[in-house]
Amino acid sequence: MSIPVYVFDGFLESGKTSFIASVLQDPGFTVDEHTLIIQCEQGIEEFEPDMLRKTNTVVEYVEDEDEFDAGLLYSFVKRHHPDRVIIEMNGMWDLEAAVQNLPAIMEIYQFIITINAETFEIYSMNMGQRMIQHISAGDTIVINRATEKTRELIRNRNIRSMNPRASIYFENDDGTSEEYGEGMPPPYDLDADIVEIDDPWFGIFYLHALENPEEYDGKKVRFKANIYKGENLPDDEFVPGRLGMVCCANDERFVGFIAKANGFEIPEEHTWQMITARIEIEELEQYREPGPVLYIEDISPADPPEDEVVMFSY
Repeated sequence: MSIPVYVFDGFLESGKTSFIASVLQDPGFTVDEHTLIIQCEQGIEEFEPDMLRKTNTVVEYVEDEDEFDAGLLYSFVKRHHPDRVIIEMNGMWDLEAAVQNLPAIMEIYQFIITINAETFEIYSMNMGQRMIQHISAGDTIVINRATEKTRELIRNRNIRSMNPRASIYFENDDGTSEEYGEGMPPPYDLDADIVEIDDPWFGIFYLHALENPEEYDGKKVRFKANIYKGENLPDDEFVPGRLGMVCCANDERFVGFIAKANGFEIPEEHTWQMITARIEIEELEQYREPGPVLYIEDISPADPPEDEVVMFSY
């Protein structure tokens, strides 16, 4: 049985240690389980011994990149028999090469990337390729110590384009937090004659249309989707949609909108199709309130998207 591994990566003083400590103290994460932290970088912050004791956590250290290999990591596992492993990666190490050195018993569940908004600009200028490696690897990206000025800077740099699938959050210097895309318009042109929903943005389209149905009433949209035909749907209805990652790789569900065939033949279930449809806002039992209903105007076979699972944040 494999051991789940959570990799925390980011440059020095990006807040990795503090964030790991907060995660460990979350009752929803630490429930009668034994955690091994493999720390590859020691910054200003240290793990408090009392916190480690209360969360049933032990720490092992790897100082040199050359020492980070399968044999040493497996020896840690044999010594402590953890239920899970957290790796606090050294931000200057080659992340891809380090991951390839994990023993077979370790299975990566999630990459969490921390970024210090105060040093984002200088690291981008001097360590651009390594910064891109960090951002593109992340399942979750946490940008801490953010101010109004640095949030604008980072959004202008459009780090979302480096990683369309990641969940990205700002942890602000005033103690508040917000999603990267909060207050931002959707990443497609709602005023276009046909609103083109690129593959990575289906999750955003799904949420935005449910939360703001009036903005989509009468709009024509085009997107790629997988076909689902539920047993309880009428013969002329189906659901084009995608698998969505709600919070982690083990929490995926199919999301989509009710579609009326509108005279078109409904394709076979589980096939990929390019959908062009007119949206009408109607009250359906499935929505429990007025919601988008798709009236098909064109449907044709399509190749699967590069990433078949979508996220729900910018």
